[in-house]
Amino acid sequence: MSAPTFIISILLFQLLFASQPCHRILTSADDGSWQLLQKSIGVSAMHMQLLRNDRVVMFDRTDFGPSNLSLPKGKCRNDSNDTALKVDCTAHSVEYDVLSNKFRALMVQTDVWCSSGAIMPDGNLVQTGGFNDGERRVRVFSPCRSCDWQEIPNGLAVKRWYATNHILPDGRQIIVGGRRQFNYEFVPKNIAASTFNLPFLSEANDRGVENNLYPFVFLNVDGNLFIFANNRAILLDYVNNKVLKTYPKIPGGDPRSYPSTGSAVLLPLKNLQSPAIQAEVLVCGGAPNGSYVQALRHKFMEALNTCARITITDPNPQWIMETMPLARVMGDMILLPNGNVLLINGAGSGSAGWELGRDPVLSPVLYRPDNEIGTRFETQTPTTIPRMYHSTAALLRDGRVLVGGSNPHVFYNFTGVLFPTELSLEAFSPAYLDAKFNNLRPTIVAPKSMSGIRYRKKTTVQVVITGEVDQNLVSVTMVQPAFNTHSFSMNQRLLVLGNDKVTALGNSTYNIEFTTPRSGNLAPAGFYLLYVVHQDIPSQGIWVKLQ
Repeated sequence: MSAPTFIISILLFQLLFASQPCHRILTSADDGSWQLLQKSIGVSAMHMQLLRNDRVVMFDRTDFGPSNLSLPKGKCRNDSNDTALKVDCTAHSVEYDVLSNKFRALMVQTDVWCSSGAIMPDGNLVQTGGFNDGERRVRVFSPCRSCDWQEIPNGLAVKRWYATNHILPDGRQIIVGGRRQFNYEFVPKNIAASTFNLPFLSEANDRGVENNLYPFVFLNVDGNLFIFANNRAILLDYVNNKVLKTYPKIPGGDPRSYPSTGSAVLLPLKNLQSPAIQAEVLVCGGAPNGSYVQALRHKFMEALNTCARITITDPNPQWIMETMPLARVMGDMILLPNGNVLLINGAGSGSAGWELGRDPVLSPVLYRPDNEIGTRFETQTPTTIPRMYHSTAALLRDGRVLVGGSNPHVFYNFTGVLFPTELSLEAFSPAYLDAKFNNLRPTIVAPKSMSGIRYRKKTTVQVVITGEVDQNLVSVTMVQPAFNTHSFSMNQRLLVLGNDKVTALGNSTYNIEFTTPRSGNLAPAGFYLLYVVHQDIPSQGIWVKLQ
């Protein structure tokens, strides 16, 4: 990687702007299909965030040397603190345009390795932390055709590496944990105290291994935070820095947090007009106790094949265990518009970390949370591209799942390794996108995308459905776009708004009346994807701004 001739050859042939679109269909079946979108975007997508303009910001790290994509117009990053290149004329971030299937280079000024972020109510991506000179940075990316990264030095009170961010009902972000940071803080800063101690993160730390990084954080329906690390969880009143509830450990005691990386989702929130709304969390996969240490010794233990599900609003909550059809570590969990969960990416053995994963899990698995236990999992069509350590996934407005990344190496390494650095982008299309469901699929005709909606209001969406309509199986859903990295989608949230009334207008057109969420505890203000689902088949989404 350091040989001058090799660097020159890379720089001569790397792309200045987007390559031509690539739409090769890889596989197709009743269990979903795969499409190769780009053979190379020049950067391995370690972090991924969908923006309100249907563009996806992706970025890697800066401290491995040159990427395979040049910065435009002769720009170079001059960073005397960088551990690989002091002058770097290549990009480590890209913006991918979903609609045109093209991308452009972006310029980060400091190291964003293993960082975190969230979309603010105004639609800007505010992203925090990283490594080396990036560990206390706050970065802002605004959705526009020519925008680039802006950075705020010392925007964080302490170093944040492997932390988790969550948007709050008041519009701030909370940043929880990170390596050797057993505390949390907020951005923007508008209170006196810089950090707040959280001993739970220290208690969840396995000496020499950690297993408490990138904690799973979810906003509960009461406005408090459910925080999971290792194999245990608490309910935190972050305003008063008080632990309100300690949940039982997951049966078996195996770790689920980085580097024994599982994944987790807050399951779809339903019955939103009920006085008492139920909230459930699902944690899947991970690595058994000892797996990380054994992998360092080149012994690769099988990943966990279990999921644990808990109703976090119950007065006496207990974990219910389920068995997946495929063991998985470093997998991602993506909420689909119809309320199902897609498990995707990852390995069948080993652990997160450089060179520590084996046995790629090529087949996604669909989880149907409303089915009876024992009938919830369905194995889907496999990809041909291993997505190991540092892979990513994100739901797109059209219902596909964008997949990228995979680089289990310290540098970019394309030859002579088990799992070469992956620069490609794919899309997985769940079976609901098959053309045979077009007569059931709603098409939203009003309101227009980017419309505003307000809390606790009766609202109408108009759709066209060409086939026979079952009014009892029509539902409006709202999805908050997530920041994805290291097998966790921060801020991922789906609300089932249902339907209060369906009115047939003729010519296959229907008005669907629904009620918006009643508070920011259920849905923090900001941009959401709104879908209409009919008989489990979702429409394309439209962007709405909840305020």
